[in-house]
Amino acid sequence: VQLVESGGGSVQAGGSLTLSCAASPYTIRTYAMAWFRQAPGKEREGIATIDGNAVTTYKASVKGRFTISKDNNKNTLYLQMNNLKPEDTAMYYCAAGYYFGLAISPTQAHYWGQGTQVTVS
Repeated sequence: VQLVESGGGSVQAGGSLTLSCAASPYTIRTYAMAWFRQAPGKEREGIATIDGNAVTTYKASVKGRFTISKDNNKNTLYLQMNNLKPEDTAMYYCAAGYYFGLAISPTQAHYWGQGTQVTVS
């Protein structure tokens, strides 16, 4: 399984970005998928997940601002981020696992991408 993130960058507070995660064929439809982020000096945290039935779960810190989605035909996972805040600054990673649930724990991820940096000023 290969996961490659893109779409990060620098944006002002209140702005928007869309992250993409290109996956190996059949990965998106086979695994539960999630977005994680890690700020300098902090632990990696799960922020959003989408399962095989496209059921989504969000952590409170991003709920209402971020939207996770996927396109099985394009083997791509997305994270639409609106109303970005400086505290959203982090390296963002996509991950694949069998199940993430409400915890969206890094220990549930089996495969990781290399990450894409998001900086909000």
